[in-house]
Amino acid sequence: MTMSKRENLKRLLAPRHLAFIGGRSMARALKRCAEGGYQGQLWLVNPQHAQLEGVPCVASVADLPCGPDAVFIATNRELTLSTVAELAAKGAGGAICYASGFAETGAEGQALQNQLLDAAGDMALLGPNCYGLLDYLHGAALWPVAHGGKPVDKGVAVLTQSGNFAYNLSMSDRSLPVAYMASVGNQAQLGVAELMDVLLDEPRVTAIGLHLEGLKNVPGFARAAHKALEKGIPIIALKTGVSQIGAELALSHTSSLAGSDALYDSLFERLGVIRVSGPVSFVETLKAAACGNLPAGGDLIALACSGGDAGLIADYAERNGLQLPKLGDRQRGELAEVLPGYANIANPLDFTTAIWGDREALDRMLDSALRSAADAALLVLDYPGEATGERPQCDLLLELYCAALARHGKTGFVASAFPELLPASARERLHAQGVAALQGVEDGLAAWGRIALYRQRRQALLARGESKRVPLGPQELGGAGEWLDEWQSKQALRAFGLPVPQGVLSTPQRALQDAETLGYPLVLKAVSAQLPHKTEAGAVALNLRDAPALQNALEQMRQRIAEYAPRVAFDQVLLERMASPPLAELIVGVKREAGFGLALVLGAGGILVELLKDSRSLLLPTNDAAIRDALLSLRSAPLLNGFRGRPAADLEALVTAIRAVADYACENAERLLELDVNPLLVSADGAVAVDALIRLGQPGRH
Repeated sequence: MTMSKRENLKRLLAPRHLAFIGGRSMARALKRCAEGGYQGQLWLVNPQHAQLEGVPCVASVADLPCGPDAVFIATNRELTLSTVAELAAKGAGGAICYASGFAETGAEGQALQNQLLDAAGDMALLGPNCYGLLDYLHGAALWPVAHGGKPVDKGVAVLTQSGNFAYNLSMSDRSLPVAYMASVGNQAQLGVAELMDVLLDEPRVTAIGLHLEGLKNVPGFARAAHKALEKGIPIIALKTGVSQIGAELALSHTSSLAGSDALYDSLFERLGVIRVSGPVSFVETLKAAACGNLPAGGDLIALACSGGDAGLIADYAERNGLQLPKLGDRQRGELAEVLPGYANIANPLDFTTAIWGDREALDRMLDSALRSAADAALLVLDYPGEATGERPQCDLLLELYCAALARHGKTGFVASAFPELLPASARERLHAQGVAALQGVEDGLAAWGRIALYRQRRQALLARGESKRVPLGPQELGGAGEWLDEWQSKQALRAFGLPVPQGVLSTPQRALQDAETLGYPLVLKAVSAQLPHKTEAGAVALNLRDAPALQNALEQMRQRIAEYAPRVAFDQVLLERMASPPLAELIVGVKREAGFGLALVLGAGGILVELLKDSRSLLLPTNDAAIRDALLSLRSAPLLNGFRGRPAADLEALVTAIRAVADYACENAERLLELDVNPLLVSADGAVAVDALIRLGQPGRH
């Protein structure tokens, strides 16, 4: 983003004046802003009416007294183009283009969208084909229909590719404090990355929620997400469209291991983005982060007024990596003085209903319980129906709980067992005091667990240093590309430091002579770029101990290749020293994914690679610390650490070998389509790549 475009986006996000361009629906949108407390100037632009719905109209953009900071354009697509040009000439800050019929409709629409971008110049442009922007910090609702939110002093920003999701979220009965909600539409100019970057400069934005089908700008997203990680602003992502790449498109093992969704997981893991599975976990996790007062860790002191609730807390805490430290002797003694004999004095604490409504006893109980080293406190509370007349006792408990949290300087939250039994009045009272009000103890503890883990992982990710490395975004390459044969592939990777077996490129006629120089036992392989999977073709013979064995293998290989692939010439062979039995076999690969660039894939290798599907993906560039962590997170990692009395693998040599593959890929990013090293044999004193395969495309060919 140019500086002026960035400044214009800041105007759009903190507007001193708003203009709505369109008919009656825009008059109603303007009135909703006025009724919602917007303090700045408001204009309605319509050339055909003097007034609409009681709102006076300005005849044209040219007649406005100045370029508005923020504009909602609700006209057809042709008029949208001319209006954007007029607004840019007038010096407007930013515009929301509601009209559809642009790039989402095909080539003709894409051409119109390009014209729209040209017309906007440095004016900030959201859309087209989007619902708009709800700004609850300033009361600016650049939105075509009703919405359910209300003004806030601080809160979360939600960016979504679905206008309907934004509309429904604003209507949800969850009391999520929303500072901004943007429907991003086609992201012609402003996308998720650009909006995140500027929203992170607003100190009243406490967390960012993303509802995504995919990312248009992975490098820009990574820069913004790293900025969020540095600032300690959690990003919560609900990513839809989970699908694997079709196996028939992938010739290498690497491609079948890492579909595009695995790469989103890799991107989010690298940047500390919290991925959730659905709309409820999305909202509840955002609520857990919304007050901006994050727990330092996962220790909880938990309170409930029934044994059943205490049991739920214990189960869900364990499931979500939250610990319930034991009460100290002093705490137990103090609690025994105030609670009845049948109370179970433990953590979680069932303080029973015996002291219900007793201000003094509740205060003493809370003081004793919160005098704990735990990182945060939890109170589970369900409100009865209003007709019972018992809600005031619940209100009293919440009041005393919030006061005790403040007294003890402790982060805290409240969860109800049933989502609907924490009423809006209670939720809003809690949020006003910086206490998260989570609905449903199962979803609530899962949400808190994610936020507690974020705080712990953030420092580790920053120390690892990978998050500040911007993923490569090379151009897409079309066509099948060309395979390098095994010898060419190994020589290319060896130049970057990948250890390969001692070997010689030979011919069937010269093989016996070359084998005497190389020495037995050895491996024989046919060398041809047309045989990417040599085992199936019978093009590999292992552990040949003498000349007769080699002669026999050459004859069998010629015959089997002739049957398997009659058009492939048997004219080059590779002879290599037989490697010692390894501690583990790994696959190290690189795949190219549209929109992501290149991903390094590490996993259990050899003939079981497809069966085990035990792999991790790292976007390139990466670093040694991230490679080491990825290796140690594999299910097969015990094989590297001295499994059942065997020696431990040489982890440093293994990391160095993998980095050689990564370095080759980064250096050849504009051409590399895919790469497999399978297997990479790992022993106690090193690593060696016994097979390699590289496929290159031509830059500039689509």
